[in-house]
Amino acid sequence: MEILKADSLSKDRYERSKRLGWFSLDRVRKAKVLVVGAGALGNEVCKNLALSGFGNITIVDMDYVVVSNLNRCIFFSEKDAEKKRYKARVIAQKLKKIEPNVKIKAFVKKIQDLPENFIPSYDLVLGCLDNVLARLHVNAHCYANEIPYIDGATDGLKGKVHVVIPPETSCLECGMNKTHKKISNLRFSCTGKNVMVFERKIAADINTTSIISAIQVQEALKIVHGRENIIKNIFYYDGERNEAKILELPINPKCMHHER
Repeated sequence: MEILKADSLSKDRYERSKRLGWFSLDRVRKAKVLVVGAGALGNEVCKNLALSGFGNITIVDMDYVVVSNLNRCIFFSEKDAEKKRYKARVIAQKLKKIEPNVKIKAFVKKIQDLPENFIPSYDLVLGCLDNVLARLHVNAHCYANEIPYIDGATDGLKGKVHVVIPPETSCLECGMNKTHKKISNLRFSCTGKNVMVFERKIAADINTTSIISAIQVQEALKIVHGRENIIKNIFYYDGERNEAKILELPINPKCMHHER
């Protein structure tokens, strides 16, 4: 008969996660996860992924740390800003301190500049982006290759998570408005390289960022475990009104990813 010591359960890092009943550390460890964007959302998403047990994480971001990042990015320091260290590399380095066993890669590039077979090499993609062009690029490649895509976005005290499960659900382009359409058209001018689009700076709140990133990683866990209770549409959060709701976004038959 096995004798359990009083402190035996406390020695398992994932003991509390396993109490969910359906949690499989093996599944989570093996999943290859791509995080696109290493700003505020990217910091929180990567932290949550590592603490949840994900063992294979790749981060893509072309930018470097600046002082204005510091009030909402857990992995960045003033020294990182002074030395203009690249965000993806800083997160990759510091993530190992909270989860030494995680295998993590960092690419200091635009996601659009990586090879065509890059995104399809992953099991799951989490978007933590702040521009439309990159979002549409990731959405297109994920949908074409039937890779689940969890897109997060915030604006002040408001935020949303759009969970895209190809070919079952709507995608980001299904909900595009006229402004998005204009930006989308830039992708098809020549090669789409060196396209510059001005997008306004928006208000940011670390609490909203924490909520949206937590929902993104929670949905990632559900997807990896094959659970049915996935959002499959848009989770909308409004901190001003203290509201959270699921918004239905039907498949748009005129969307380029759904045309037959």
